[in-house]
Formats: sequence, C-alpha cells, structure tokens
Amino acid sequence: MANKPLTMLLIRRFLQLKEQGFSNRKIASVLRVSRNTLNTYTARVDLHGKSYADLLRLSNEALAIVAQTDITEPGKSNGKYADFEQRIKYFSEQLKNKKTTKQILWEEYRQQVPDGYSRSQFCDLLSRYQESRNAVMHFEHTPAELMEFDFAGDEINYVNPQTGELVKCVVLVCRLPCSGYTYIEALPSQQRPWLIAALGRALQYFGGVPFMVRTDNMKQIVKKANRYEPSFDELSQQWSAHYNTTLTATRVAKPRDKASVESSVNTAYYRVYAPLRNEHFHSLVELNKAIFEKTEKLNQGKYQGKDYSRYEKFISLEQPLLRPLPLEAFVPKTTRSAKVAKNYHVMLGEDRHFYSVPYQHIGKQVSLVYDTQNVEIYLNLQRIASHKRDFRKNAYTTLAEHMPPNHRHYMEQRGWDEEYFLKASTAIGENTVAAIRVILKQKTFIEQTYRTCRGTLSLAKKYGKDRLEAACARALFYNTKITYGSLSSILEKNLDKQPLQATLNFNLPEHDNLRGAGAYN
Repeated sequence: MANKPLTMLLIRRFLQLKEQGFSNRKIASVLRVSRNTLNTYTARVDLHGKSYADLLRLSNEALAIVAQTDITEPGKSNGKYADFEQRIKYFSEQLKNKKTTKQILWEEYRQQVPDGYSRSQFCDLLSRYQESRNAVMHFEHTPAELMEFDFAGDEINYVNPQTGELVKCVVLVCRLPCSGYTYIEALPSQQRPWLIAALGRALQYFGGVPFMVRTDNMKQIVKKANRYEPSFDELSQQWSAHYNTTLTATRVAKPRDKASVESSVNTAYYRVYAPLRNEHFHSLVELNKAIFEKTEKLNQGKYQGKDYSRYEKFISLEQPLLRPLPLEAFVPKTTRSAKVAKNYHVMLGEDRHFYSVPYQHIGKQVSLVYDTQNVEIYLNLQRIASHKRDFRKNAYTTLAEHMPPNHRHYMEQRGWDEEYFLKASTAIGENTVAAIRVILKQKTFIEQTYRTCRGTLSLAKKYGKDRLEAACARALFYNTKITYGSLSSILEKNLDKQPLQATLNFNLPEHDNLRGAGAYN
C-alpha cells in the first residue's frame, strides 16, 4: 500500500464512525486522512464478515491482523499471486541494474501476464519484498577493538599563493566506532604513501592502537578483495606488523559494514566542511590546522540528547584498552626484485639509479628494500649491501669493497691527483716531498707524471724510507732531471750512501775573454 498505515487509535475511531453510519467521505474529513486509504481499510475489514461492533471488541493485536491484511492476500490462494510470487525474486535482482526501473519491469510483466496486477499494486508488492530483505542489524562495538577509515566523497581545497589556483585535497576520516572518537586530515592524494602515513598519524592522535583496522577494500591497500580472505599489499602488511594490529576489509559493495565511519564522513561535511566553506587557506598545513580545530570541537562537543562527548567516552572506555604505540613512527618500505648485472650493480627502477653489490653475486636474483632514506639489498634473507638512497637518474652508487681486485686497482689509478702524491710523500720525508713537487712540474700535463710519482714512492718499500730520502736529496742537490730511473739508479749503485760534495773545482784555461771585478768599475 502506497499510503501511510493508520495508527491503532485511528483504526478504532474509523470503526466507531462506520458503526454510526458515516460514509467514508465524511470520516475522511473528520479524521483528516485520505478517502482512498479508508476505502482500502473498509475492504479489508469487510473480508472477515464481522460487524463493526464485533471488530471493536477485539484486542489490539487481533484487530491489527484484520486491519493489516492486504486485500491482495486472499489472492494468494489463486493463480495471480502464486505466479507473481515466482517472478518477484527475478524482478528484485533486475532492479540492481541501474538502467532498469520498476516501470520497465511492470510493462514486461503485463506483456507476459495481461490480467496481472496493476502498476501501483506491482510496485507496492515489489517494494515490500525488497524492504523485508533490507533489515539493518545493530552492532554494539567493543572498546578499543576497531578503527574504521574511509575517504570523504567530496574534496576540499586551498589556494596556491604563487599561482592563485585551487589545489584540491582528499579528506581521510578515521573513527573508533565504540566512542565515535574521530580523526580527520586532508591529504594531497589518495596514493598509498600518503594514506599509510596519515593512518600512522591517526593512531598517534588516538594515543594507542586498536586490535583491528578496517578498510572498505581500498585498492591502495587491498591487493585482492574477497569476502572471507582478502589479501593486502606488502606495504600495508608492514604497517600493520609495525603497529601490532590486524587489517580487515568489508565485504565488497557493502557500505553498511562500516556504517560508523560512513556516519563520520557525513558528520565531517556539516561539522568541518560547512564551517570552513567561506575561509581561504594558502597551504596544506594551514588547511589541516583549521580541520584539526574543527575536529577537536566535534570530539569535545556533547552528543545530541546525551550528557557526554565523544572524547569523554573515549577517555573512559577506549583509551585504557588501546595497545601502546611503537617507539618509532612507521617508515614505509618498498620491496622490488632485480637481477645483478655483469657490472655488479642493480637498478632501482623507481629512480633509475644503480647500486653496487659484491661482485661475487653477479647473475643472482636479489631483493631491494628501500624507503625515502636508505636502500638495502638482500640475497634470500641475508643483507649483502646497504646504500644511502640517491635520486639521480641513470647514475651509479658504487662501494670500492664491492669491486673485483682489478677494477679496484683501476679505480685507485683514476683517483690519483697532485694532493694524493704530496700527502703520501709527506710520510717519507721532506726531500721526497720536494722531489715529488719537481716531478709533478716536469710534464705539460700533470697526469703524465702520476706513474713516475707512483714508482718513486714504491722505492720506499724496496729500499726503505731513509735511503729514498737520501737519494732524493742527492738528485735535488745536483739539480738533475728527477725520474724514477735516476732515483732507482742512485739506490742500485748505493750513491745515496756517499757524502755530497759541497763545492765543485773547475780549472778554467787563461784567455783574453776572462774579465775580473775590475772590468765593471
């Protein structure tokens, strides 16, 4: 029946007036109800063949059975209702298709059953069937058992002060169903890193960890939806393990499974969105500060019709039962698989950067576990390398200890410079330092002298530092061209052990070109 059912008081008053002989038109005017409604009730009570006086003597329960018996129900005994009852489940299933309406179904029904129910009766019977299968169960939530979270359907925004454009933000709503204690935050996007970090901040706001955290099959977290055993992605599992809580998911397309947070989303619209609708913000931080103030006001305010607030219920019931937070906040880690290339490096595809591993693992399959700061490389369960994360594309991060000996030697050569050789010669003596300085200046390109310098320093290992110092002193004294060969010759011939001649005697022949001091007077 499309009309609203009459109360028991109105039904008894209706019967009293009928017993007094009033028409339905007059009764409708007196009781201020629809005449069609009274006609329906008249048909119902007349089906039972009792007088109005007998009906008035019935108890409320018995009278309700008479008054609520649909005039179509006697038809259950005939073929019309029996036929409709067989079809009604099909009609209900078809209405799940958004493109199907009751009008279309009724037209199809009448084509198949020309003398079937009218459109209004068809729609009424179908609506009753659906309502009987949409019962809602009331749940009493256990304190500290659950946190539900969801994104609000509407976005919120702030103004970029540099460009003047509106920057849209999504809004995450988290709620503890037992107390209704709520956390709301605006995020740049719904992407997994932002969501995971915000969930951690929600637990920080609550000051503890519930036993379970429920999502509505968000693709950022749920890898494969399943009514009984949903599977979650690795990052979300790391998060749940870090906070010692259990991730659960609602049934697919069953918003009532998280009715609590759905209610909080609606509350956010009129307790956060609405008060901020005429305010302007110029950063995400500024926007979230305003959201936090409105959320605090929401949690501190009394429930409508009750003498306590969400916060008071949370403090008294839930907070003492929450598990403690871990000492450190969760840092999201991502895992990728890679094969060690012949150059003993693996690529982190997200950054297109290459990291070295010990060359013995060339050709093996390894796992890269990384966060915003570090990159760790594992072979099976053993860590074989660790690097600071580098975001330079197509660049290499290489540790010397990961290189084969010949590669390490080559790299050591590439690392030679003037400063290196001067520092190395300082450990031998000042004469060696002076000799190295001379060698470094003997070639047009300084790099050409590096091998000579290396050979010179190697003589200290063969002959000792003192003898090399003496050999360098001799070479410097005679101002000869200093080479590896000359220094090696001095040492082989033991000339470094002979005393240096302080003065040199030259016997010049007498001739006219010789001039003495007197020539310059």
